[in-house]
Amino acid sequence: MSPRSLRLLLLACACLGLAGFAYSATSTSLSERLVAPGGVSSLMDDPNVTAALATLPNRSGRVTTRDGVAIFWRAIDPGDYRMRYAYRGLKTGRDGGTRLDYALDFDPPRRPGAAPRGTVVLLHGWMMNGDSLLPWSLAFAQAGYRTINLDLRNHGRSGAGPAGYGTREAQDVVDAVRALRARGEVRGPLSLFGVSYGAATALFAARDLGPEVDRVVAMESFDNAGGAIRDMVPHMLANVPADWERRAAMRLVRWRYANEDMDAVIADADRRLALDLDRIDVGAAARATSACVLLIHGRDDRHIPVAHGRALAAAAPRAHYLEVPGENHLSLPMRIDEFGAPIADWLSQGTRCGPLRVAVLARALSS
Repeated sequence: MSPRSLRLLLLACACLGLAGFAYSATSTSLSERLVAPGGVSSLMDDPNVTAALATLPNRSGRVTTRDGVAIFWRAIDPGDYRMRYAYRGLKTGRDGGTRLDYALDFDPPRRPGAAPRGTVVLLHGWMMNGDSLLPWSLAFAQAGYRTINLDLRNHGRSGAGPAGYGTREAQDVVDAVRALRARGEVRGPLSLFGVSYGAATALFAARDLGPEVDRVVAMESFDNAGGAIRDMVPHMLANVPADWERRAAMRLVRWRYANEDMDAVIADADRRLALDLDRIDVGAAARATSACVLLIHGRDDRHIPVAHGRALAAAAPRAHYLEVPGENHLSLPMRIDEFGAPIADWLSQGTRCGPLRVAVLARALSS
């Protein structure tokens, strides 16, 4: 393969990596990309996160689950971090790649904080890892919570196992939570906070943990796994990158995948995973949980369209649903500036399962 062809192939990986699918020379089956991620999303800003963690007091380790999967966890204690955060949107770099443009700074606490008012377990999206939610961890820790970020199976520093589109991952969360509570890491009322794939996982885990979970925040979750795949893949294939090399790479990806029969692709993934993706019903899990549930979805989401959020809300009438105009699948989880403090306050409301009190609610309702 020529250097130029190899470069186009790597760019193709980046183009589909945004959605959680990666093209590679040795694995050309789209269903294989549904079975396990092909790498790390190009949205990950590892140097930024690594630099922040280098100055941040934290503890980490692994818990082995009932399936024999080693799940990596990282705990951050409450304290006065004086977090300074700004989200500036999506930025196209010189290489034509898309990055989340944000600024994050904080001051490591000079003295130990008070005892945690509770624990928040954070669950990331597909092709991400727990550290990708570091700004949320700091926002909750600053509000008095101990935060525990988990790397889901097949992601980050955790071990491998058959993907479950939230179901098997939820079993891992259950095992990790109970093991960490026995070690004294999980203290006080427990809340789950998840984004996208992690949001679906949080809703399944809350159902399985029952009264052990007080509150769940599910941001940009899908309602049905098969439906989410059918919605997301065509959207990503329609993407038009900014620079010519990535456009050429995307043409290669479209040539390979655009004419795939998605029903056949999903059926093949079902066989590989011993699952029925069309029967993975996140709405039923949201309805079954005894916890207070907050569902948040960006109205402009094209990866997991807002119809999924509305279906979840219809399936779980006790849940509170907030639909935010002007935000999409990538931008909404970055809006710690708007949602960090209000969500932390919502977590503190005990048995009162009220709506989210946030200024953006007025914007949402008036649009």
